[in-house]
Amino acid sequence: MCSTENVLAEESREVDLLHEIASRIAAADPLHDVLGRVIEFVSSIAKFDSCFVYVLEENELVLRASRNAHAEAVDRLKLQVGQGITGWVAEHKRPVAVERNAFNDSRFQSFNELPEDRFEAFLSVPVLSRGKVVGVINVQHRKRHIYSQREIRLISTVGFVVGAEIEMARLETANSQLSEQLSTRKAVERAKGILQRDLQLSEEKAYLLLQSQSRQRRKPMREVAEAILLSDEIKRTHEKIGASALPSSGWFT
Repeated sequence: MCSTENVLAEESREVDLLHEIASRIAAADPLHDVLGRVIEFVSSIAKFDSCFVYVLEENELVLRASRNAHAEAVDRLKLQVGQGITGWVAEHKRPVAVERNAFNDSRFQSFNELPEDRFEAFLSVPVLSRGKVVGVINVQHRKRHIYSQREIRLISTVGFVVGAEIEMARLETANSQLSEQLSTRKAVERAKGILQRDLQLSEEKAYLLLQSQSRQRRKPMREVAEAILLSDEIKRTHEKIGASALPSSGWFT
């Protein structure tokens, strides 16, 4: 009886945990916030020494979140689908659990910048949204660790629960970045036109001047372009009210 009650209590805690995950994940919009919550919840399921979350972007798995600090690798480390254990899991949509000597697994992919490459145990589960792989969650242990069916099932379930939110957050981030790129391009194009008009430059030389100012001032090209646009707007306003026009060289003083 006691055993049955313990099982029921454990299952109740798991249901509560998954409900909390679904509720809190749904409230987090930015991709890195969503992934941070994924690591937080996986940490509440089991003790481990490392957790990585990869997000599928086009045909590459990009490391987007890590429990341990890896500034040199997060947002930079990429794997092809099918590459390493992580890529195999993404390709086959099935979890892989290796209790020891994970680095000797024929599918293992080593990265010199990650000390976790020498950890013994490795669990990798797919993150799915409507049957489509959108990422992979990896957990690792420094020493041998037998992953229980409960651990595999719960972390896999987390992958199912957060899959749609990760995909939505990724798309929103991509759309935001695209919008930012378009805004930058528009500002640069308008600034080039002003330089061509006022300094009698070719389109190529106007662009090179913007690029040169961006490098010299260590500022994004968009900031340089917006400074030119603001200066031109102020000059035109002064002209309209009869004030002396600002010299065009004022852009770069």
